[in-house]
Amino acid sequence: MIRHLSLALLVTLPLFIQPVAVVADEPAIQAHEGLPIIDWKDAGNYVGKEVIVQGRIEATGRARTIVFLNFDRARSFTAIVRKKSEGNFPSPPDAMYSGKLVQIRGRISMYKEKPQIEITHPDQVKIIDAAGETANPDQPAAASHRKFDGVVTIATYNVLNMFDAHDDPYHSDEGTPQKSREELQKLAATIHRVDADVIALEEVENRGILEDFTRAMLGDMGYQNVVCFEGNDGRGIDCAVLSRFPVGPVTSYRHLRFEDGNGGLTSFRRDLLRVRIEPPDASPFDIYAVHLKSKRGGDTSEHVRMAETKAIRRVLEDELARDAKSLFVLCGDFNDTWDSNPIKQLRGQGPMALHAFVNDIPKETATYNKAPYKSMIDFIFCSPEMAKRYVAKSLRVVDGTVESSGSDHNPVVAKFDVRSAPSAKAANAPAARDRVAVGG
Repeated sequence: MIRHLSLALLVTLPLFIQPVAVVADEPAIQAHEGLPIIDWKDAGNYVGKEVIVQGRIEATGRARTIVFLNFDRARSFTAIVRKKSEGNFPSPPDAMYSGKLVQIRGRISMYKEKPQIEITHPDQVKIIDAAGETANPDQPAAASHRKFDGVVTIATYNVLNMFDAHDDPYHSDEGTPQKSREELQKLAATIHRVDADVIALEEVENRGILEDFTRAMLGDMGYQNVVCFEGNDGRGIDCAVLSRFPVGPVTSYRHLRFEDGNGGLTSFRRDLLRVRIEPPDASPFDIYAVHLKSKRGGDTSEHVRMAETKAIRRVLEDELARDAKSLFVLCGDFNDTWDSNPIKQLRGQGPMALHAFVNDIPKETATYNKAPYKSMIDFIFCSPEMAKRYVAKSLRVVDGTVESSGSDHNPVVAKFDVRSAPSAKAANAPAARDRVAVGG
């Protein structure tokens, strides 16, 4: 009898358990932020891009599976709502928007040689008044384009857990909260101070959050190219590159296998990301972005960084063997100091030694800014030929703190003259000075 009563309780118990609502974090950056607001007549110039199109719906129509919202009688540009999406609207879309002045957010595509935009949800559409036709408060500032004089500013910056609000089922990101809007704004302010033409970033969760951040908070910086490849990190943090200049081939070394120093094989804990940068009327060059294994594991982690730097060194030496005049920069968060064994191995010696010009900054300079571990662990190295293009005394570190900049790292910045022939402005510091130990 008692057994039957227990079973009955077990059967009825779930009836008393109320479902728990899971509330997702509000994204730090809204979907529309920073998107250009364009006149519908210009839509054909933005094919493949996400924009906000503004205009009046002059005519509507229906086919068997599509509602058409036309911006003129000639159907020069059309917004479409497919039948499968109509249920998302409180009333028929053609009735809702006919004759209305609207702003529609979406990606421009082409159909039968005419541009169109698809609407799947009413959240994409904003009905505005006539004043909105000339006043666009959400319009981002025009991108700044200084005249390119052949001198490229290159930077590297660990942005400390640039995570979005979404759970990634393929990575262990649950323990890392999204980067707050305030922190993102502080990062953006720092990147504005750096004002680099090309900047390598570390600890970016994915391309989506980086594109949102670049669009919404760096819209005036001119970063037309956002490169971010998924690496090997278990939390999902990746290396990335933003560039004002055209980008050529991109290579990820995440699958490269190499000896781990203990008789086995391993790969990069994050990645070695190579991006070809192609400035106009100047020599193309490569950016290698890297984020080595941290010291969180204590002294036992040095052998991991030794294996990683040995692998990087082999990649770079292969490149220099193919072309001794190869132009490249290796930069990122190396998680070790200048005089450490992994960094000494990475720098190398002789004609293939990498240059870093660390003597151009004060010896006490720190790129990791949290006490008591302040030290210089972020670097910009360059090939022997790129070293000839280095602009003397241009290496600098932009000071900050987690509280002031949103990151526990400080950006490292340097300038290089990449015109076809090095000019008098580009100066190569003596090799002995270039290898003075600092930051340890």
